[in-house]
Parts: sequence; structure tokens; C-alpha cells
Amino acid sequence: MIPSREKVIEVLKEVVYFPKGDNIINLKMVDDIQLEENRIRFRLILENVGDEKNQFLIDTATKMLMGAFGDIDVDIVPVSQENALSHIKHIIAVSSGKGGVGKSTVAVNLAVGLALQGMKVGLLDADIYGPSVPVMFGNEETRPLGYDKDGKSYMIPIEKYGVRMLSIGHLVDKDMPLIWRGPMASNALNQLLMDTDWGELDFLVVDMPPGTGDIQLSLSQDYKLSGSIIVTTPQKVAFADVRRAANMFRHKGVNVPILGLVENMAYFTPSDMPEKKYYIFGKSTGEDFAKELDVPLLAQIPIDEYVSEANDKGTPFSFSGFSPVASAFEKLAKKIVEMF
Repeated sequence: MIPSREKVIEVLKEVVYFPKGDNIINLKMVDDIQLEENRIRFRLILENVGDEKNQFLIDTATKMLMGAFGDIDVDIVPVSQENALSHIKHIIAVSSGKGGVGKSTVAVNLAVGLALQGMKVGLLDADIYGPSVPVMFGNEETRPLGYDKDGKSYMIPIEKYGVRMLSIGHLVDKDMPLIWRGPMASNALNQLLMDTDWGELDFLVVDMPPGTGDIQLSLSQDYKLSGSIIVTTPQKVAFADVRRAANMFRHKGVNVPILGLVENMAYFTPSDMPEKKYYIFGKSTGEDFAKELDVPLLAQIPIDEYVSEANDKGTPFSFSGFSPVASAFEKLAKKIVEMF
């Protein structure tokens, strides 16, 4: 039997870290939860791994899990707070309520835009089933290097356009379908995030999978996200999906701040008349969405005939020089920097 992730988290919420007077889930002390047949494994982030008092915490968590799940192997790995993403200042999730709205395009160009602002930036492609970051950067055939340290293996992110990136697409053949159940996909993503030497970063941009499934929930609950950006298109029918994404981040068990909304394909601007704006799907839709959600409208990204071509060529539009689209992403990156 593979334990339920929700049940594991529910049990661990009963384990209190007395020095801070709260449970280890709320304190974000638990990460990299891996669930297998009759086995639970996770990392316990501690301020001082060598403190003998930590053993009581580990023993308590082990006993409670075994009490809830019976004869099961519990593997709790103490990790120094210094080693668990501690060199990353801010983690930003770029999400969408559904696919096809340009979420990955926004994540990629935001990452490049932040790098162009002088920031140290990483990009994690968390869309396990449909990774597109390697295509957008033109490095599908590139494989990350790695090294061993203290008996543990680490991957080195691939760097291009000033962005350190990693995707499942960098590890498997591009034509290979990933027929994985939820727990396997979540475990793979945890390894991509935690077993990678990201180095010192100002921002780690996470290109989330579309929707509000297991992977999205795991990322939001297990890691200390600085905030989320929700991407939508102007059609009113898209707002139901936007609302679901917002409600996930605002759920009491998640509590990730929503930095704002990005309206992709907001209007059409001809390349020879950049001052013209044609609102094909209606005007002010993104503003209405943002107002109803009570969040800022961070950017309105225009439709440009060359965006798809740039993505296919592996050249993010933020890096392609002046255009209305590049200008919109530059303004978006500046807003994110100003927020932090």
C-alpha cells in the first residue's frame, strides 16, 4: 500500500516543534516527501542537525506515522537548514488554471527578464508531463552534469541567457512519454528541486503544471514559496480556472501569496504599427479578473506573430531586443524585483 500524501501531512501536523510552538508542517520543516509501497521518506529541516534534542522530534514523528499506517518503513532524513534551498532568496511559482494560456512562455521570459535586470536566476520546469522549457531555450539535447558530495549525488543546472535551468526534459528522451502516477511524478520533481546545486539565487522561477493537481499542491505545501503569479487569457470563460488556481494558493493548508495576474494575449499589435492595440477578445478583461480576485494586474502581454517562432527557435522573446512583447516582459520583471 502506498500511503496517502494528505494523510501523511495530516499526521505530521500533530508533531509539534516546541521551541517555536507550532507543528513541523506549518513551520515548513518537512520537504521532499517520497511515498512508496509500505515506505514513507522525507527530509526534516533543522536549524542544528547535531542537537541531541532533535532525536526526540524524529522519534515522535516516526511513532505517530507508524501508529497511523501500521507496519511501515519510516525514513526521516535530518537536513541542515543551510542545505535546503537556503541560498535561494525567493521562489516564485508561475501557474495557470488550465493549459494553453502561455504559462511556460511567461515563466521563461520572466526568468530571462529578471536575469537582464542583473538578478541571479534559476528556472525549474515543474511541468513533469509536458516539459517545454528545453524547447524554448533550444537545449533539448543538453544533459546536466553532476557530482558527488558526502555520499550524495547532485545535478548542476544548465545555464543559458543568464538563467540556470533544469527540466525533466533534460533527463529523458524528448519522445519518451512519462507514464507516471501522481506520487512518482511528485518524487521526481522533489529530486529535481532538492538534488540540484542551484547555487546562490535571487529568484527561482518555477514553471508549474497547469491546473490544481497533486504536483501543484505538493510544491505549494512542501516548499516556502515567496509568491505565485497566475497566467490567464482574456476570455471570460477562462476566469473559472483562474479562480480555482487562486483558491488553491489561498487555501488554509497552502497560504501562498498571490503576487498578481498576468493577462497573456491581451491584445494584438501589428509589428509595423507597435502603437496600435486591437483587443480581439475584449478590453479590460484582465483588469476585471484582477479586481475580482483583489490582486494586481502585473502585465498585459500582447499577441505577436513572432512569439511562437521565437519559442520554437529557442530564443526567449525577452532576449530578442525591443518589441511590445519584450517591453511587457521587461516591465513585469521590474515589478517583481520591486516587490522584493
